[in-house]
Formats: sequence, C-alpha cells, structure tokens
Amino acid sequence: MTTLDHRVGSAQVALRHSNGTPVGTPVQVRQVSHAFGFGNIGFELMDAATGSRSESDLIEPWLSLFNQATLGFYWRTFEPREGEPDTERLRAAALWFRERGVRLKGHPLVWHTLAPRWLMDRPLADLERTVREHITRDVTAFAGLVDQWDAINEAVIMPRFTAEDNAITPLAQELGRVEMVRLAFETAREANPHARLVLNDFLLTPEYAHLIEDCLAAGVTIDAIGLQTHMHQGFRGEEQLGQILEQFGAFGLPLQFTETTLVSGEPMPQHIVDLNDYQVDHWPTTPAGEARQADEVTRMYRQAVEHPLVESVTYWGLCDRDMWLGAPGGLLRADGSPKPAYDALQELIRGEWWLPPTHLVPDAHGVVTVTGWHGDYVIEGPDIRMNVTI
Repeated sequence: MTTLDHRVGSAQVALRHSNGTPVGTPVQVRQVSHAFGFGNIGFELMDAATGSRSESDLIEPWLSLFNQATLGFYWRTFEPREGEPDTERLRAAALWFRERGVRLKGHPLVWHTLAPRWLMDRPLADLERTVREHITRDVTAFAGLVDQWDAINEAVIMPRFTAEDNAITPLAQELGRVEMVRLAFETAREANPHARLVLNDFLLTPEYAHLIEDCLAAGVTIDAIGLQTHMHQGFRGEEQLGQILEQFGAFGLPLQFTETTLVSGEPMPQHIVDLNDYQVDHWPTTPAGEARQADEVTRMYRQAVEHPLVESVTYWGLCDRDMWLGAPGGLLRADGSPKPAYDALQELIRGEWWLPPTHLVPDAHGVVTVTGWHGDYVIEGPDIRMNVTI
C-alpha cells in the first residue's frame, strides 16, 4: 500500500453506551463508501430513478460499484421550450441517487453543443442575460442536492466550433474564452457559494493548460480541472496519461477524469478526428477485446488512484446497449452480463481498496482506532451504532 498512503487515514473514536458508560465489548467496523469518487453517468438509470419504470437490470450492478453519478443537464433537452425546464424529473432522479448514498454532479451548465434552438438569433446582450438566468435558476434549484457541476464544457474550442450552428459560439467569440469561463463560474458561485465548480475539456493539450493559466491569472476560482478521456481509438497508456497528469497537475488543483471510455471491441481508426464522425451499423464486443479492456481499466484506475491530485474517475456508461456512439465500451454486455472489466473494477474498488468487516476491541476508555481508506464507516456493537468518516 506504499503508493497509496495518501488514500489511507485513521480516526480515534470514543464509544459510549446509551447510559454514557464506555463500551468494553468488541465492535465491528464496516466500510460503506470511498472518499474517492468512483463515478458513472446516471443516464441509464433515469427511468428507474424517476419512477417511470420500477425495475432495471442495471440498478444492482451500478450501485454495487459506483458512489458518484453524473446527471445530464444538456440545455437543449433539459429545456426544449423556453421557460419549461425539466427540473422536477431531474430532482426526482437526484433524490433517488442520494437516498442510496450516491454523490451527484451536474453536467454541464454551459456548452455550445446541445444549446437550445430557441436561443438562436438573439442579440448578444439578451443571450448573455439568458445564459446567466439559466445558470442561476438551475444551480439554485438543485443547491444542497447537486453541489458539484461541470460549469463550462469544452471552452477551448467554443469560439471556433463549426460543426453545428449554435447560439453559444457567437457569445464566446464576443466575450472570449476567459470571460466565458468567468461568466459560468461566477454566476454559478453566486447562486450556490458551496458548489464545487469544474472546468472540463477533451482537448488535453497546452492550449487547455494555457486557458487554465489565463483564467487563474484573471482571478477565476477553479475548484477542479476536468480531463475527458474517451479512448475509443485505443488506450492512451501509462506514459501518455502520466504526461497529462504532470501537465495539469502543475496547477496544484484537484484533477478529475470526468469522461472515461475504453472499448472491448476493435478500436476506432486513428484517422478519425471528431469521434462523432465514426458511423458503423454494428460495433461488437469480442473476447480478446474484453480481456484487453479489463487490463486497460485496471491500469488506468491504478494510475489515477495512485496520483495524489486525482479525486475521481467517472466511467461514461455501464452497459453496451446504451453507450455513446454505440461503442462496445460498457462494463456490461448488451444482455447485462458483466465483462471482465466490471469484475476487475469490482476487485479493486470493493476488494483491494476496501476495508473488510473488522472487529476491534475498545480500550479501557471505550476508544477504538479505525484505520482504512478515506471514506465512510459504520461501527456496530451491542447498544451502539456510529457513523465515522476517515
């Protein structure tokens, strides 16, 4: 555990019976959650979470592995008609996850892709006001429930985005990247001072690093740096991931692998520049690909957890039948059966990196020392049950 010492801690706990006397009999300690964010998108469980479908074969495998859910707040689908946001349904889903001990993140507040069509052709001053009102409304409505947001998504290419006409790109051209980031972050921060706000991008190049540097120099407070790592074209490998971690770790800010995908089929050809351009009728998983995916998932998660600045990894989907681009990137096959990658993550998150139920004997003062992975624990014994965070 030498490379993971930063993930481990101890807490001394004084145990008392209901009458105030020290507990002297053995107690059991159980880990119930990690402080590290082992995340996945919550999109596949939305029907179950909102009550439109009571059962899903994905609930148990999702909840038995992940402790953080990213919920989709894509503005075009969240508010298809102006003034009619899908707040009630998203709140119901957020409550469903929270009741099951899952932390929540909203994605994203500002993005040029999937901006509402009804925003088009507005004067820029009116457009900016509408964007600010949208951020304020949604961050306020979910405060205390969703307190972490990808505040702005893919700001590097936002002013030069040409794949689709949208209303956000002209605003970014007018304000510039730094001021677009400031708009998103400061408006969200004013709506919920307790929110953690993430700058998220897929372009993990010096251009993104320069934007972060410029934003920090301009006084924009960034709580975490989001690193998208969709690897449809093949695993980046430890050397490249290490270079990414070194480049963005230089800022000393928490790092999040916000969108991770590894395929268990034939990788997408390298000549594809925009992953959305890859169109195939069927992209199958294969036995050899599944073995490779399990190895790559293990290697990436180990590297992420070993790095002291990385606070979460969010895998972008659970089951092949629902994966972005139809890729065989799920941890479950289309029939819901687990791939080796799912089992490999289970062995890490709930095995190697999980404290098994442990019996401790209090000292003469009823004190026990709980040592384990940073996270939440329950101490149980006769006439006692206590929650402890390390």
